[in-house]
Amino acid sequence: MARQETVSAMPPTAKPSQTAQDLPAPSFPAIESLLEAASVEEVRGFFDGVKTGLTELKGPKVEQGKKAQAAIGRAEELLEMLVETRERLIAESKGGKGRK
Repeated sequence: MARQETVSAMPPTAKPSQTAQDLPAPSFPAIESLLEAASVEEVRGFFDGVKTGLTELKGPKVEQGKKAQAAIGRAEELLEMLVETRERLIAESKGGKGRK
């Protein structure tokens, strides 16, 4: 005789979703301290050693190296933008205090 298995359809358990108030505020102290002290030129040179190592890859790792280079390029752009924004905000705060 063939044995029949019954599958009970149990509703999925509801997981309580976390609201924005329950989540911790993101904090990136290493990036903050870097951006507070670095110039745009320093940010541009920050990844030079890594980029040099990636260009020296051979064999099957070349494709992964190209992807890593693209990601590093994007990270450099974002860090440069943050440093430039910081410098602009500092210049604006030292300039005028708005309209009179």
